[in-house]
Amino acid sequence: MEDAHWEAKKQELADRIDKSLQIAIGKFSQGISPAALTLAFFDWYLHLLIHPQKQMELIELLNDDVTHLINQFVGQIHNDPTGEFVALSSSQDKRFKDASWQKFPYSFYYESFLLMQKWWEIAATGVRGVSHHHEEVVNFTLRQILDMLSPSNSVFTNPEIQQAMLEQNGQNFVRGLENFLDDTQRDIANKMPAGSEKFTIGENIAASPGKVIYRNRLIELIQYSPLTEEVYQRPILITPAWIMKYYILDLTPKHSLVRYLVKKGHTVFIISWKNPKRKDRNLGMDDYLNLGIMDALKAINSIVPNEKINLIGYCLGGTLAAIAAATMARDNDDRLASLTLLAAQTDFTEPGELGLFIDESQITFLENIMQEKGYLDTQQMAGAFQLLRSNDLIWSRLIHDYLLGVRKPLTDLMFWNADATRMPYRMHSEYLRKLFLHNELAEGKFTVGDKPISLTDISVPIFVVATERDHVSPWHSVFKINLLTDADVTFTLTSGGHNVGIVSMPSPTTKRHYRISTLKETDRYIDADNWFQSASVKDGSWWPALEKWLDKYSGKKTAVPPSMGNEKEGYVPLEDAPGSYVLQK
Repeated sequence: MEDAHWEAKKQELADRIDKSLQIAIGKFSQGISPAALTLAFFDWYLHLLIHPQKQMELIELLNDDVTHLINQFVGQIHNDPTGEFVALSSSQDKRFKDASWQKFPYSFYYESFLLMQKWWEIAATGVRGVSHHHEEVVNFTLRQILDMLSPSNSVFTNPEIQQAMLEQNGQNFVRGLENFLDDTQRDIANKMPAGSEKFTIGENIAASPGKVIYRNRLIELIQYSPLTEEVYQRPILITPAWIMKYYILDLTPKHSLVRYLVKKGHTVFIISWKNPKRKDRNLGMDDYLNLGIMDALKAINSIVPNEKINLIGYCLGGTLAAIAAATMARDNDDRLASLTLLAAQTDFTEPGELGLFIDESQITFLENIMQEKGYLDTQQMAGAFQLLRSNDLIWSRLIHDYLLGVRKPLTDLMFWNADATRMPYRMHSEYLRKLFLHNELAEGKFTVGDKPISLTDISVPIFVVATERDHVSPWHSVFKINLLTDADVTFTLTSGGHNVGIVSMPSPTTKRHYRISTLKETDRYIDADNWFQSASVKDGSWWPALEKWLDKYSGKKTAVPPSMGNEKEGYVPLEDAPGSYVLQK
């Protein structure tokens, strides 16, 4: 017995040492697994060593690039350019758009940089034998390093900064230092960014009138007050992602999808998720399903009895909504009238650049880090997403805020983006392993209540929205819902990214566009790229298209809106919207 006790103690001590070391490393590496990164580069480098054809290709390309740059340099000095620039930035790369970059020597700086960037991209990709995941990791990592070395980031090579310095006698650097010190103090004090003072939750953002009519340990359910004399019979339940606060769908009044739907006569309910703490470490996917969507449906059934419900899910909340719909179909629960998925994946074989952070090594590393606190904190979450768009979210901020000394006005969407939440240990681990790593939902292996569910069981009509520049839920991945369900799917692809594309209010001056078509159960399958070519482009916001589609599944309009809550069955209005959970830090 003593030997067994001693062995258990030794094992526990060894385990604690392992986790303590990984936690310490994780704090230094910002949650990135050094083992995963090292394996990726070894895979790439060793295969490159035994790939002489690739080596020769890179040598020839380097020779061509150097020759071109020499000709450009000599031609510019003698005011006799020998040719046009060959390295062009992408349409989304705004670093070198200013006219001052087209003058020598700045044109030479950015031409050299873009050629180098392209050379390393070619070097990192197309090496035979390297796993696809490792290739993506190497290419992404090299791009982060090169972005840091961009001539746009330096006072000595950026003409816009130099011009501002001359015109303002260096006052731009004084303001930049003030901005830097202010941001540092806010980060230390865990305060919202500069400019957030003009937004107050419940007053001019997340301000649609309503009541919290139900609360449990994980959600507050908000019922919005009607804004029309008549309302549709069937209500809407919106399930946002718990990775951020719910009010991305209820920003300022002109940017609020909630308000737009309520003004069209819909009775709207929305889930506001709790911001988990250490004690919530064991909340899992089953809790988010049962305490979240299923408890919300039960409450709505009490308030609007004998009516089916239109379920809308956004991002991770959309994946959960699909899980709920499949579970209900398996269990012959017919309470849903329709399902809408906004920028939500159901197949995770092509998760985009977010998949760079998903492999066995990385997930194990994250699990050990999360065990210390019981959750993944907001800084680690924000850091990962910032890396996906480092040009826009990191380096452009350095240039504008600290070197040009100019603050960009904080928008309602930027305010929401800074209001981050935590992810409980168990849920985040299950989500990464079951969905991202093993793709259980798409393969019919995801279990709810110890029994598997299948998306093919869903028979209610589905409206799917994807965005063209989505780094979180790439539209090609979202499009795969057409392969996973036998229901009629109306697929919409809109301009913008994961957030901006969804917050797409109708406006006469909008420059938005979208594509839309319906693939019925009896139609032949069409792949994503051919669909893109065949679908006609429509100008404007996709919101009216969604509302028109919802109209078909919302029943008739009645002159009697439902009561706010149902006191007889225990759903008493607890407080005004937006409630308490959204205010948790």
